[in-house]
Amino acid sequence: MQRPHCFLFDNGSLRAASTLNLRAVVRALTPVIEADISAASLLHSSGVPADQLNGVPAELLEPALINWLSKNPQGTAILLPFFFGPSGALTEYLTERVRSVHAKFPQADLRIASPLVDIQSPDTRMALALADAARRIARTRELVNPKVLLVDHGSPHYAVTLVRNHLGDQVRALLQNEVALVGVASMERRPGLEYTFADPLLANALAEPPFNDGDVIVLLQFLSPGRHAGEGGDIEEICGEAQRGMPQLRTYLTEPIGQDPRIIELLAQRYRDAASKTQTSLRGSIKPTSSA
Repeated sequence: MQRPHCFLFDNGSLRAASTLNLRAVVRALTPVIEADISAASLLHSSGVPADQLNGVPAELLEPALINWLSKNPQGTAILLPFFFGPSGALTEYLTERVRSVHAKFPQADLRIASPLVDIQSPDTRMALALADAARRIARTRELVNPKVLLVDHGSPHYAVTLVRNHLGDQVRALLQNEVALVGVASMERRPGLEYTFADPLLANALAEPPFNDGDVIVLLQFLSPGRHAGEGGDIEEICGEAQRGMPQLRTYLTEPIGQDPRIIELLAQRYRDAASKTQTSLRGSIKPTSSA
């Protein structure tokens, strides 16, 4: 019986560093799950010049999946999200595209694995990776009793903000004897009262007590560098602007955590969960496989 093929996918970015990071994760994950893995993005990454990607163009998930299925029309493909939580890119866009692909290859077994964080689980591996990222900054910058502000991208989906808040609670418990306090924020959110669940915005949090002075570690809840979390990105710009307005404020940004060994472990678990659920084949029902 042919073993499943794994497609590790992210949302995509026009910055090469994001695709290169995804490929590095594939290299780390391959020997752990002993499967063939392709790196792909939902959107955007195919616009990165190949000469910025070691001569190998980035692939988008849908055409990559179709190309594989054209050679393996009855094969099993496990779509493994490189995502923290159930964003609209997974629950809406991906589901729609996979249904379209499945209509062309009805004998294929297409399985969407769960995202990395399950807020119903006591698993702390993601929080441990984040806490250690904060510790590295505190150690290398010789910070004493700094404040920590966990920052995600921000989402119009409440379930994604629940993931941020869940991780914030876990990081707070892990760092309670090492830092002054731990808060949460979003880089951006949609306007409107219906999206206030994503508050506070990073810019607002850095302009008000208690995060508007002293040493603040901006703990990036990002898996890869890119337009937002990369060098010269949006978050760096927001922090720079905050410091110009608050001379007593000093911010320190962590690195994205996608290559942390605990993230590799979580990805391996999500893959195995999807691969083992033979009774929930997605030939007839395209939805994320439970990670319970």
